[in-house]
Amino acid sequence: MSTSDAELTIPHSRNQTHGVAMPVSGCAKRLECGEPAPAFGRAALAEGASTRGAFQTLGAMGVLWTVSLASMLVASGAPAGRAEQATEEKPRSIVAVFRLDGPVTEVPADDVLQIFGPSGASLKDLVTRLGKAAADPEVKAVVVLPQTPGLGSAQIEELSGAMAQVRKHSKEVFVHADSLELGEYLLACGASRISVVPTAMLAIPGLHASSLHLRGLLDKLGVKPDILTEGAYKSAAELFTREQPSPEADEMMNWLMDSWYASFKEQIAQGRKADAAKVQSWLDNGLYTADQAKADGLIDAVEHHADFEAMLKQRYGEDVRFERRYGVKGQAELDLSSPWAFLKIWAQLFGAQAQKAEPKPAVGIVYVNGLIQTGKGLPDPFGGEMGAFSTDVREALEKAARDDSIKAVVLRIDSPGGSATASEIILDATRRLKAKKPLVVSMGNVAGSGGYYVACAADTVFADATTLTGSIGVLGGKLATTEMWRKIGVTFKEYKRGQNAGMFSTDDVFTDSERARMRAFLDEDYAAFKKHVTDIRGQRLKKPLEELAGGRVYTGKQALDLGLVDRLGALSDAVAFAADEAKLKIYDVRVVPEPKSFLERLTERASGGKDEPGHVASDAAGNSLLKLAAPYLPNLDRRRTAAITSALDRLQILRKEGVVLAMPGFLLQE
Repeated sequence: MSTSDAELTIPHSRNQTHGVAMPVSGCAKRLECGEPAPAFGRAALAEGASTRGAFQTLGAMGVLWTVSLASMLVASGAPAGRAEQATEEKPRSIVAVFRLDGPVTEVPADDVLQIFGPSGASLKDLVTRLGKAAADPEVKAVVVLPQTPGLGSAQIEELSGAMAQVRKHSKEVFVHADSLELGEYLLACGASRISVVPTAMLAIPGLHASSLHLRGLLDKLGVKPDILTEGAYKSAAELFTREQPSPEADEMMNWLMDSWYASFKEQIAQGRKADAAKVQSWLDNGLYTADQAKADGLIDAVEHHADFEAMLKQRYGEDVRFERRYGVKGQAELDLSSPWAFLKIWAQLFGAQAQKAEPKPAVGIVYVNGLIQTGKGLPDPFGGEMGAFSTDVREALEKAARDDSIKAVVLRIDSPGGSATASEIILDATRRLKAKKPLVVSMGNVAGSGGYYVACAADTVFADATTLTGSIGVLGGKLATTEMWRKIGVTFKEYKRGQNAGMFSTDDVFTDSERARMRAFLDEDYAAFKKHVTDIRGQRLKKPLEELAGGRVYTGKQALDLGLVDRLGALSDAVAFAADEAKLKIYDVRVVPEPKSFLERLTERASGGKDEPGHVASDAAGNSLLKLAAPYLPNLDRRRTAAITSALDRLQILRKEGVVLAMPGFLLQE
């Protein structure tokens, strides 16, 4: 096959080694999958620990030398390769190609950082690019190549909605894959045409989920959990206290599964124009070869990559341009044929920021992403997400409130909750912002417990149908570890002064007096949580709050019926609604704070965080050993590794603060 700019790069099997392909002037210049990359390219673009290690060991002199070199390159306009010197005519027709072969994150990152990490994109950027493709008259069709089994259910809904917008503009959306699992198939059902390779497997065996319980492990270790909850359905504590779910937790899990399953079947039925009985039979059968899937109507075609490309050229002309980075900022980035290529990357990483124009009226997006924690998170130079830290989110909300060009704010929440103290800090900041400009909440995959708490200042809350939300309740307690230490020959002698001096000691479970004090404390926190909900939701609640709270978790669709959220819709819908509230007709959409450059992240990490002279600083939070090892653990069992990591994170908050606003954890089949 020729390697001309007009060719379409198709991902091969997940188990194959991919060549390196970098964009040049917006076109799809590439190396074929399976071909060896040039040695220079392999060294420059190596993934994993080697790249990170190299950067983490940069000395001060090395950084200064690099900054100086980058500055000289920017100033001198060093050659950037033949492709950038050529002036190309605009193609007559474009097929925009979206290759989903990496993680889809909530928070956007600096595009340049993607050179040094796994490929991926933020949900916001993908939806924006699909919207641009829908409106661009030069774009004749869109191709989606799904290779991301870890997509969340709400992310699938929002990407499907963006694909629907493309189709509303009378443009076809094509999905082509090597194989399809349930999540990928749900996304593919938003396309006009689905095709797979002849040896593909379609694995859509219904819906499977499980709950995680560590009580047996704790018993073996000699650890005694003593955790109190507010509400019979506040089952997050059962992670530590039970070997099997309680009747209430079991009931709740079943109503969630019913709602999820109904939503998934509806997505498939609408996308494939099939009746409910047909969709049910597809899911019950579960496993299909490519030919079986086509014969039964799950897909439209079975074809090799080359045949798929030939079909597109037949429809849209031999001169059609396949743009794999359509809509990505700064497309003219790297030409490996140029000796200056790698130095140009360094110029992008360390060079001075371009002078910004006067900001236009905008809707700002502030993210609450991950476990909610107190303090300030240390930035990862490579763009990793470490959680939602109260100081970071508060400062972002304060910045959005001060910025006169930002006329309204969307608080995007994708969090299972966490620290009660951090949740209150964030809620207070949202109220202060709301006093100055419109505030709208958009919920992602999950926004429960503390994730719902921080939404309690917004008059309008958007959720996806499959969002997990609610979990209005509180838990608190500790783990007693004396027996564990005795198993390895370690003993302690405790000394106390004061009736409840041992309340937070890990020496033993609560005494009656300590338990009474902890219960009173939780009662007060729970009452405050319910008051926040009642104050903002009021008459919109369809039942008495006591029948909705108590730790009960709902899908977004259920929450809408119960009055816990106001509308079903994506982040883009929430942004449009916020713009209407601010009476904006033409506006930008800006993330607050803007994604940091590599150099900003590196220097902040080295210095322990950015200095904020206008505020008292909060402690920065570092990485645990498990989090440092986390990039390597998913190869063993990604879902269960993530669940255990999340459990240990919650345990850390419980140990630190004693009170947690957290949802139960679910392991949902991908």
